[in-house]
Amino acid sequence: MKFLLDAQLPRRLAKELIAAGHDTVHTADLPLGNKTPDDDIAALAATQGRVVVTKDSDFVTTFLLNRRPSKLLLLSTGNIANDGLLRLISENLRTLESALAQYDFVELSRTSLTIHA
Repeated sequence: MKFLLDAQLPRRLAKELIAAGHDTVHTADLPLGNKTPDDDIAALAATQGRVVVTKDSDFVTTFLLNRRPSKLLLLSTGNIANDGLLRLISENLRTLESALAQYDFVELSRTSLTIHA
């Protein structure tokens, strides 16, 4: 699976996803870095077939209104330590992969995984 991680997520998450066999890019690695506009992130994700992974609710709005980005993983964890976030994703990675293979908008919280069909 291909992921594009938004600015507020730790770069260590990208390394963990790469180690798990996923093609992963963090916005910090883009030419404009973490200042890359959301529209550019969505366009790049669409061009490269990537799932945008974010905590930013702005992406939810553009997804619901314009279906951009075309694939979205929203992390609704609130404030969470990076170690806790990495553990949460690691524990749910196989389920996330399956859900994202079938659906365009998936949300992961501390206690549940929600598929927005």
